[in-house]
Amino acid sequence: MATVFLDGSMVEAADARISAFDAGFQHGVGLFETMTGGVDGGGSPWVLHLEEHLERLAGSATELGLVSTLRLADLADAVLRTVERENLSKVRVRLTISGGDLNLLSRAAADGPGREVHPTLMIVAQPATEYPDAMFTSGVMVVLADWKANPLDPFCGHKTLNYWPRLRELRAAAGKGAAEALVFQVTNHLAGGCVSNAILISKGRALTPMARGEEPTGGGVAVPSPVLPGVTREWALEWLGSRRMAVERRLVTIEDVLASDEVLLTNSSWGVLPVVRVEGHMIGKGAVGEIGRQMTGAWNQALLAAGS
Repeated sequence: MATVFLDGSMVEAADARISAFDAGFQHGVGLFETMTGGVDGGGSPWVLHLEEHLERLAGSATELGLVSTLRLADLADAVLRTVERENLSKVRVRLTISGGDLNLLSRAAADGPGREVHPTLMIVAQPATEYPDAMFTSGVMVVLADWKANPLDPFCGHKTLNYWPRLRELRAAAGKGAAEALVFQVTNHLAGGCVSNAILISKGRALTPMARGEEPTGGGVAVPSPVLPGVTREWALEWLGSRRMAVERRLVTIEDVLASDEVLLTNSSWGVLPVVRVEGHMIGKGAVGEIGRQMTGAWNQALLAAGS
């Protein structure tokens, strides 16, 4: 079961079709956001961190030249209406915006710069992915990805449709019995997981790879970061700050990862995922640590509060 909002209208899932000439299908031109939401006991829709997701989407759309403006209030309304129509207590929401029909783009070019071009907008709400409890109570193993993130690629720190390298690494990780694969930059500094951000806990401090927009300013040459500024990552860092834990955003090495007491992977689908093994190396004591246990509980409470 899935509810689909496509270019302004609710459509049946079987009828959710885009043009064969859509720039997203033809060339991977587009952005997406994945969120968790649902309908509360009173029938009202909710989406956790909806504003933050849409602001990130709008920033990337402007910076990468996809569209110059997005009407965030209208987008938020469309997301919530889609969730309401799905009418489940917990759903996975995917919002995709592509470059639109290439035929329209070519006509716009022929007609001159005054011709407006419309992107394709699709919102899908469907039952949320159910992860085994053991992933969070016992922790998971991860492997090291072969693919490297390039800090000189201006698209790398954005949530674009080009997820093929990441999904390929995820499939390879699953074949090894791992839940995720850690991606490093071409400089051999940690970027995060294929579909997640990474936070390390070491000696009472938190360490995370600096994300796009967090690069140091001032003297010298600042190399851009290919790390996505994750919405759940930011929630987790704020939670750590509320516990008066020092948080450092910087370049992270494999030595930092292996020497840490805890490794936590965050995204908007699973929330907080504790890592207890990196390939053959045990993290900390090889069990879910206290911070991971508490943060996982805090994420679950945030979901309950949003849906109450």
